[in-house]
Amino acid sequence: MNFTAREIRQLALPLLACLALLGAGAALVAWTQGDQRAAASERAAVRAERAQARQRLMRIAEEEKEVKEKLEVYLRLKQLGIIGDEQRLEWADAMTRIRTRRELPDLRYRVERQRLLSSVASKPASVDFYASQMKVDVALLHEGDLLHFLNDLRESGNAYYSVKRCSLARTGSAPTGVTLAPRLRAECEIDLITIVDRGAKS
Repeated sequence: MNFTAREIRQLALPLLACLALLGAGAALVAWTQGDQRAAASERAAVRAERAQARQRLMRIAEEEKEVKEKLEVYLRLKQLGIIGDEQRLEWADAMTRIRTRRELPDLRYRVERQRLLSSVASKPASVDFYASQMKVDVALLHEGDLLHFLNDLRESGNAYYSVKRCSLARTGSAPTGVTLAPRLRAECEIDLITIVDRGAKS
């Protein structure tokens, strides 16, 4: 089919319009695809940011729980008098109370000088563990008295009582009349451990 020059001139404008529309359509498709890719990338970034925020919240919750647990332990130790300087007067009072309560006929003890056990570095300051050794010599009616004595000592607070050793020996004396006489003697070495928080002292 042959076109005349006049017909070609008449078709030129519609052809140019068609080509322009095709180009605009292609550009629109390309822009839409690019916009979709950008939106997908933005959604992925938002999801990643949300996941990171969730992980941070979980870490914060775990750290808050850990701090709460440590604070409870710290307050309990402080309440028991374990944190802070050694309390020798309170130790002496506790020994007097135990002797009276348990009706121990002969209780002698000596507390050695305080020594540093270890120092743990932490923030904001280090924590030092000290021990003062208590040597105890006590007369007993039976073995149970020793267990009661050690339990009362632990319950008295003002230090953490770490029993290093205890030895029991028979005294050899026999009971006379209706009076009960001690048949056993115990010798113990007990570390009275206190914790000094340098950060709290400063």
